[in-house]
Amino acid sequence: MYIFDLDGTLIDSNGIWADVDRTFLARRNLPYTKEYYEGVAHTIFPLAAAFTKEYAKLEESCEEIMAEWMELAQGKYAHVALKPSVREFLDKCRAEGKRMALLTACVPEHCKAALAAHDLEPYFERVILAQELGLDKGTPEIFHKTAQLLGVDASECTLFDDSVKSCRSAREAGWHVVGVYDRFFESTKADMPGVCDRFITGFSELL
Repeated sequence: MYIFDLDGTLIDSNGIWADVDRTFLARRNLPYTKEYYEGVAHTIFPLAAAFTKEYAKLEESCEEIMAEWMELAQGKYAHVALKPSVREFLDKCRAEGKRMALLTACVPEHCKAALAAHDLEPYFERVILAQELGLDKGTPEIFHKTAQLLGVDASECTLFDDSVKSCRSAREAGWHVVGVYDRFFESTKADMPGVCDRFITGFSELL
């Protein structure tokens, strides 16, 4: 069974959050650093907010931080682009009878907007939202839980993801892993081949 990440894997959305983070930090006269980016990237909103509050020593509550992020990202997911060759690959998989699901740390509201904008939901048996599970994709636990929800063994699961942290956790959970290059994770590109069963620069390589 093929299980796909959304942000940075199927859709070109990581830039949205780079802009949100820069604006959020600039409002507080704080620099946008690699340490900060790695602390919030591909993490569910509540954990990212908790990290941000501690990292920046903010007085705002986590709820206020998340509300500001939502305001800054308002409407952007309805216009986000698919990454190259994504639809062609999904069509190929569907034609071959592959079972497919989505596992994403994306905010539920944003996930629904992106899926609707590109009519992607019919491709997937199930859309699993890490935020609703309360689990981070940097731990094997979420991959064990996902396999259980899908009714499949870990050995039957193949993850497509652009985050080396998620790829590593999926491997630890017994999944096969295809790492997907994203320009916003250039700093971890060299690590991906050693973590993943296969590393691709784009879905055209799988057509």
